[in-house]
Amino acid sequence: AKPVIGAVHLRPLPGAPGWGGPMEKVLAAALADADAIVKGGADGLIVENFGDAPFFKDRVPPPTVAAMTAVALRIRERFPKVPLGVNVLRNDAAAAMGIAAAIDADFVRVNVHTGVYATDQGIIEGRAHETLRLRESLRSSILIFADVNVKHAAPLDGRDAGVLAKEVVERGLADVAIITGLATGAAALPEEVSRAGAAVSVPLIVGSGITPQTVGEYFADADGFVVGTYLKRAGRIKYPVDTARVRKLMSTVKHLRRPKRR
Repeated sequence: AKPVIGAVHLRPLPGAPGWGGPMEKVLAAALADADAIVKGGADGLIVENFGDAPFFKDRVPPPTVAAMTAVALRIRERFPKVPLGVNVLRNDAAAAMGIAAAIDADFVRVNVHTGVYATDQGIIEGRAHETLRLRESLRSSILIFADVNVKHAAPLDGRDAGVLAKEVVERGLADVAIITGLATGAAALPEEVSRAGAAVSVPLIVGSGITPQTVGEYFADADGFVVGTYLKRAGRIKYPVDTARVRKLMSTVKHLRRPKRR
């Protein structure tokens, strides 16, 4: 019933500009954030190489894949029953699918699955044809969560969220659609969420700007939420996850989930 997925933002990985080592610290921080998210009552987790900025626009190097696999596997082992996803930034769907298959994750997130977007990494083109065929070759049931009008990007064809959502689902065959605001932590426009939700027959998730104050605005049209920034201490993206903030958000969500009395 409208799940909340908490983001585990990894520290810089080997080879990234901010990498300071060792991997033990990366792993400890990731496990601590995952613990806080689960203890706070969230329904799922997604692992992202958020600390690797500036990001490769598509294929990431082998050290990134190896490091993400090592960390994500430990999270999976600690929480075997918690739904787990993988997002390899900026848009390496093949790496995400490979990691997910190796650790038995449940889904991957693909920021640009269909269409062409202008981003801070340059022009990124969707590779839905490759991602779907890779999943088929892996004989996998990993779900594809695909962004619509993804943050930090603009579609070159200028079409609205409803049309873009329809394309990513009907032509890109995504299992779940995600819609965000303009940037990390920025709220999605409620009217865009409504148009996207009306255009697709699969679940629609709001993927940025979710707080206890904003989540109610999307509850009628959204089927779930991915939350990162708000869950951090003081709402600062570079701080660790705060269990108390997770609980506060989940308290609001649980209240909204209750059937309304007539």
